[in-house]
Amino acid sequence: MEFLKLLEGIRIPALTGFMSAITYLGDEVCFMAMALLIFWCIDKRRGYYVFIVGLLGTVVNQFLKLWFRIPRPWVIDPDFKPVESAIEGAGGYSFPSGHTQTAVGTYGSIALGFKKAWVRWLCLAVIVIVPFSRMYLGVHTPLDVGVSYLIGGGLAIGLYFCFKDERSFEKCAKYVFVLLLAACVAYAIFVFTYTFPENTDAHNLASGVKNACTVGGTSLALLVIYIYDTKKLNFSTEAPLLGQLLKLVLGLALVVAIKSGFKPVLNAFFGLFLDGAVRDNVSNFVRYFLMGIFAGCIWPHTFPLFAKLGKK
Repeated sequence: MEFLKLLEGIRIPALTGFMSAITYLGDEVCFMAMALLIFWCIDKRRGYYVFIVGLLGTVVNQFLKLWFRIPRPWVIDPDFKPVESAIEGAGGYSFPSGHTQTAVGTYGSIALGFKKAWVRWLCLAVIVIVPFSRMYLGVHTPLDVGVSYLIGGGLAIGLYFCFKDERSFEKCAKYVFVLLLAACVAYAIFVFTYTFPENTDAHNLASGVKNACTVGGTSLALLVIYIYDTKKLNFSTEAPLLGQLLKLVLGLALVVAIKSGFKPVLNAFFGLFLDGAVRDNVSNFVRYFLMGIFAGCIWPHTFPLFAKLGKK
């Protein structure tokens, strides 16, 4: 807390604006965009790598949040003032930092998976600045950030050897997917069956339950994508620059549309026979599953069209 107060004392508007913007590189939407960019446009194997590191890291992160239930810095010390605009994006308990884990895991796996120096230096900059931004904005302590560094970095390094080349991926794929799904099931069992203390914050607990459903839906979709693409689709990521840009922009727009537009539709549908939190949990699971199926099983059917764009 003393370190956060030190940072609070040096805040200036320009730096606060920069940190408020850069911190979104550790957000779910940015993670999804980076992973899909690689999966659709560069290399499927490395796309799976980024996805699995991020999803496994989220499971570990969310479990630790609900197990330790450490409040946010401004709850620990009411005299401490975080940056007001950053509070809305600070969901769940404080320890460990979700944005840090996502940034370190995502950009760390990109740095390990790509050999170009400028890519690695850019990723290194992100995995330094994003965690610092969480402390500068006052939403996480150094302990929150430090443990998340270990989670994200450890998973990126540990799983690298399963994805370093096609032969390694073919040998390890089934074990990696079993590990991912087992972790999701274990976390779901924990959040739905564990008897939490009476003083557990209801909002933070709801955030953890929601993440169990969204990660579970995405992970199941990723397995279906892998099986479908391996057995039947086998799509190519190659296309001219114009095709790649349109493929990415239109695809991301449609995924975000499913994420936002399907929420009220699914809530209304499941609301016909489910109530309250159960309805929301099932809706979230199905919504993220459908996002994944669209991204990996449906949208790639259009890639041959994009491969023709810009060719002479």
